Amino acid sequence: MSEIAPLDPSAVLWSAEPAERSDRPVLVVLHGYGADEADLFALAVHLPPEFVVAAVRAPLTPPFPAPGFSWYPIEGLNGRDSADVTAAAERLIEWVDASTDAATVGLLGFSQGGAVSLQALRVSPERFAFAVNLSGYASPGELPGDAALAERRPPVFWGRGTHDDVIPGALVDHTIDWLPRHCDLSGRVYPGLTHGVSGPELDDVRGFLGRRLADAAGSSAGAERVPPAEEERAPQHPLG
Repeated sequence: MSEIAPLDPSAVLWSAEPAERSDRPVLVVLHGYGADEADLFALAVHLPPEFVVAAVRAPLTPPFPAPGFSWYPIEGLNGRDSADVTAAAERLIEWVDASTDAATVGLLGFSQGGAVSLQALRVSPERFAFAVNLSGYASPGELPGDAALAERRPPVFWGRGTHDDVIPGALVDHTIDWLPRHCDLSGRVYPGLTHGVSGPELDDVRGFLGRRLADAAGSSAGAERVPPAEEERAPQHPLG
């Protein structure tokens, strides 16, 4: 297991000043391997403005010559160790607890960030309202919070591309099996998409987040509905 440092509170990009965050839901975004907090923060203008977006920087520096930062090591024989993913999720939860008292906190992660987002749901099932997992995966192994997560079944959106060759197939297969048993899963596989985020995927994410705002308000009224062709439920073919 690797040593995962605490998140740097000075390396966070917020979409709103402190005085403008009161009584608003917070969406914490987690970048992928080799990127930084500015990467996904660029998506903020395309997401529902009701959310306060907080883009955090991962705590590790990948080996040279990789740029940016990482949440956990993927190099070597123990790359993608589930214990490291859990340690990264625990550091994320520490930062969230210290940085916001928002009633609704959701997670949106890409690749490594998506894996950490799901792991944070597992470590602390009551802490987060939902998660968006873009081109990521569910880490193998069991955690103490898995039973509580399966009971609570928070909403999770999982999007990935048919031409994504970055995430190993065994992890994709595991995620296909694991997510529907623990979450209220929706998502889509995007034809031709590699390891990235497409316009149609961003449209689906925006619709998913709109429904989470309705959940927080205690009503489905006003939520933007994604057409059935653009969001497939987990048991159907597109996620498999």
